[in-house]
Amino acid sequence: MLLSIAQVAKTWGALHILNDISLLINDGERVGLVGANGTGKSTLFRIVTGELEADSGQVSIPAGTVVGYLPQQPPEPAGATIDDLVYDAVGELRDLETRLRSLEARMANPDDDFDTVMAEYGAAQERYERRGGYDLDYRIDIVFDGLRIGHLPRERLFSGLSGGEKARVLLATLLLRSPDLLLLDEPTNHLDFASIGWLEGYLSGYRGGVLVISHDRHFLNGTVTRIVEIDEHTRTTKEYAGNYDAYLIERQRQREQWEIDYEDQQEEIKELKRAIRLSARNVGHNRGPRDADKSLYNFKGSRVDNAISRNVRSAEERLRRIEADPIPKPPSEMRIAPDFNPDELRSENVIVASNVSKAFGPTRVLDDISFTLGPRDRVVIVGPNGAGKSTLLDILANRAAPDAGSVAHASGARVGYLDQDGRGIDPNGTVLGTYRDGLIGYEDEFISDLFRHGLFTMDDLNKKVSELSAGQRRKLQLARLMADKANVLLLDEPTNHLAFDILEEFEKALIDFPGPILAVSHDRWFIKRFGESGGQLWELRDGHLIPHAGSAADLIEALIQDAVIV
Repeated sequence: MLLSIAQVAKTWGALHILNDISLLINDGERVGLVGANGTGKSTLFRIVTGELEADSGQVSIPAGTVVGYLPQQPPEPAGATIDDLVYDAVGELRDLETRLRSLEARMANPDDDFDTVMAEYGAAQERYERRGGYDLDYRIDIVFDGLRIGHLPRERLFSGLSGGEKARVLLATLLLRSPDLLLLDEPTNHLDFASIGWLEGYLSGYRGGVLVISHDRHFLNGTVTRIVEIDEHTRTTKEYAGNYDAYLIERQRQREQWEIDYEDQQEEIKELKRAIRLSARNVGHNRGPRDADKSLYNFKGSRVDNAISRNVRSAEERLRRIEADPIPKPPSEMRIAPDFNPDELRSENVIVASNVSKAFGPTRVLDDISFTLGPRDRVVIVGPNGAGKSTLLDILANRAAPDAGSVAHASGARVGYLDQDGRGIDPNGTVLGTYRDGLIGYEDEFISDLFRHGLFTMDDLNKKVSELSAGQRRKLQLARLMADKANVLLLDEPTNHLAFDILEEFEKALIDFPGPILAVSHDRWFIKRFGESGGQLWELRDGHLIPHAGSAADLIEALIQDAVIV
């Protein structure tokens, strides 16, 4: 056993971050920790490392176990070179190697403590081998090349690296440390497709234990052997054996069983209410007795009445128990339905970008871009961070103006825009108030809309937007997107911050959406799924849009070969 987490809970004020979290990791296991943003995954890591203290529960790590932790925002070592960080990472192994040489020298000159020296040597050698000591120099090159930082001079100051380079160097040095247990918080951030693919292979053969927080479904599919999910509402854990594919299958099975159990309980409620009504009427049953039969009638009638009363009480008690803790109604499938027929977009030119250019200072991110989005087009745009993908969407949505060129919308186009950060949402507004803003209807209808797809609960309705987690804010954006009933969708990283159950439902809704879609994404799972459903794949690089004629897999492979950071 490398790590035992038992009934851990943590609160911030009145907010329950974690509630009764339990988890066990053994040597050689690779576990994915998933859940919507804000469900306490990073907090749990900080509790495991001792940075935070749990309110209750226990974290146990056996003595001598080395834990390596990569936070999302790691601290920056001041004044260190890359070589300094590498030496710091492998210094313990170098010391262990020196110890082995010393023990070998003692064994060459046997003394009274030979058996003790041999035992110590065996333990040290096993630890040295398990942590990769015998191929250390080779591993340094492999790890740095795999993460695409082998070209960086080792004497270069860490502080002079770019943000992506810093993240890769810190990940590399952590891997070289070869801890018994790896805690990785979103390790694929700042990695290109090639580096992510290499990391998947490295972790799949890792000898120690791995606990990884990730929103990358493709990455989880290729690395983990078990998935632990923190539920957004209960803040408790639920475990699923296998990788992401297995998780999806089990979630679907559970969803189908939930629907069956709900329908069965609703039918039982109807039958109980019907039995109560009929039994109550039957208490005053039949016609009155003749005078000679009154004694017999009173005896038998009293027994019948008592039996019926017992049945009524039993049915009422069963109904009371069900209604006290009913099976909740499964959320409806998501649907992004326009309020008028998308066929009204008869023009072949729903959105036309003509010679669009945009620069920030000396950097031109969009350079004379022209294209047409038709009424049935579905496009995913990929490209390096900072390439201008979000800027292009802002311009297409008329939220920003180009330096040159123009954008025209068809007269029947009603654009729905899902931006990355919810800039159009007032942080001081409530969930319900933000959702209903500008919509016509009754409050009960709006509340029903927010509940229908399992996006929010009654406790959420009066929360301020500023109090919501990133995942909850994203769900509020989705709710508004569905309520706006647009017939053209512009989506900027639509899979960010969402729990996988909501994410899978949203992707199904996009596949069924009858109008044009233009999406920006770095999510390989989304890109492949979108491409397989007939979507076009474009790359934005050096200010230009490059269409790809092949499949999504071909595009990803091309990006891997070009080592493009996405």
